[in-house]
Amino acid sequence: MPAQNPTYDLMLLLDTAADEELRTKVLAEAERILESNSATIVSKHDWGVRRTAFEIRHRNDAEYHLLQFQGGPEVPAALDRYLRIADGVVRFRVIKLRSGLPPVPDLRAATSEAAAEAAPAESAPVERL
Repeated sequence: MPAQNPTYDLMLLLDTAADEELRTKVLAEAERILESNSATIVSKHDWGVRRTAFEIRHRNDAEYHLLQFQGGPEVPAALDRYLRIADGVVRFRVIKLRSGLPPVPDLRAATSEAAAEAAPAESAPVERL
C-alpha cells in the first residue's frame, strides 16, 4: 500500500508595495509549480494585508497567503528555488504538517468580527446643557 503524501503549509508574505500584477504572478507561479510537481492543493487562504510581527526590509506589513498542499518531498525544494529569487516576496516558509491538526481558521472573518466588536455601538444623542 503506497504511503499518502504529507500535507504542507506554504505561508507566503508578499510585498504590499509591489504591483498587484506582480503579486498575482507570484501566486500563480507557486500554484503552477505545485501542479507541475503532481502536488494537490488542499486549500487556499487569502488573509489580506496584515501587520508583521517585526519590521522586514523596512516594512511593517505584508499580504498574507496560505496554501495547503499534499505532495512529495521534491515539492518544497521546487518552491524554495523559485520563491528565493522571485521579486515581491517578503518571506515564505514551507512547513510539513502532522496529521490530525484542526482546519485553518478564517482570519478574515475573525478580523471583521473583532472590528465590529471594537466599533462603538450607536449611542443615543448627547444632550448638552
